[in-house]
Amino acid sequence: MRKPPKPKVPDFESRQTLLTARRNAKMARSTHAYVRGNTSKFYDWLEQAEIRLPQGPAIWICGDCHTGNLGPVADANKRIEIQMRDLDQTVIGNPVHDLIRLGLSLATTARGSALPGVTTINMIEALFEGYVRAFDKDRAAADECGKPEVVRVVMREAVRRSWKHLARERLEDTQPTIPFGSRFWPVSKEERAEIDALFEKATYSKLATILRDRPDTGHVTVLDAAYWVKGCSSLGRLRYAVLLDVDGGVVEGDDLCLIDIKEGVKAAAPRYPGANMPRDNAERVVEGARNLSPHLGERMRAATLQGRPVILRELLPQDLKLEIEHIGQEQAQEVARYLAFVVGEAHARQMDNETRRSWLAELRRAKTKSIDAPLWLWSSIVELVGSHEVGYLEHCRRYALSAA
Repeated sequence: MRKPPKPKVPDFESRQTLLTARRNAKMARSTHAYVRGNTSKFYDWLEQAEIRLPQGPAIWICGDCHTGNLGPVADANKRIEIQMRDLDQTVIGNPVHDLIRLGLSLATTARGSALPGVTTINMIEALFEGYVRAFDKDRAAADECGKPEVVRVVMREAVRRSWKHLARERLEDTQPTIPFGSRFWPVSKEERAEIDALFEKATYSKLATILRDRPDTGHVTVLDAAYWVKGCSSLGRLRYAVLLDVDGGVVEGDDLCLIDIKEGVKAAAPRYPGANMPRDNAERVVEGARNLSPHLGERMRAATLQGRPVILRELLPQDLKLEIEHIGQEQAQEVARYLAFVVGEAHARQMDNETRRSWLAELRRAKTKSIDAPLWLWSSIVELVGSHEVGYLEHCRRYALSAA
């Protein structure tokens, strides 16, 4: 029986052309997909906005806080919490940027779900309520905010998942290879050699041994590697999936480890002047994760590949994203309140008691009589929804012309 031909390794220019086309196609699916894939448009608006925003405490912020960047995240002991799961844009900056971007994401989800405008108003009020609650330690309990059904469902799924689920989802089977196809592309000999060399270093091989009670002295072998066509805003950067074997044997996934290697690039999110952050973009992402998402931060390392900064992290079966493409009218407020509470907790844990009380007082002082949320929050989200609707239609027009 003849062996199938070995897949061709696309050169850099071909790879970039294909990735750009895929990114444009993903962003043309909906306004919400356009919002998720176009972080820079949010910050372009921020530079030109005439709305006066409060200057919150200088803390680590997500910088790209939309619903898809929140979800169940497991720590090394398999404890699971809803936390931020993508920190590419993290900087020490103004916490209101996270709140506004989350509000934009929720508002475009509501519009895509054909919900009335009144529901969007209620969502923004609930968004503010949930965020403020995280700073009130007398009331700050996740159970009080109430996990919406969509969150409970994904948490139940995360708890029951095992290596087999991850392998079948990411690799299509549990065999120790990465199948080439639409998601995984072959790497060049030079890329594979650099990846092999990276995991010969003890600093990075230990990343594969710290979880699931693997022996810290276990020998780590690269079984397979592929270029990973993943994400939307990250398409076009270095992105690899690496399958490791820890201590040999490849026993039912216990000794297998799937590592995500992702290029760290300059953040579009503005940082506070004088903020003391790592200059290396990979180190910046890891440090931001340790502050905002401790479960994720402990499983990440900064490295260099092909002369570029990259972030390494082991993928766990429990790591899932919240897929909220459509939302019901009854759940809209619950989802907004709960996700804002999660973001608020990530911000609050970085503040001392005095800073937390001061920020809470500033937030409450900004409320108006016409809506149970600050006018700057409402006005910002309304302006952003309008500008992104226009941008989305223009993107679709350009995409249709290029496709033709």
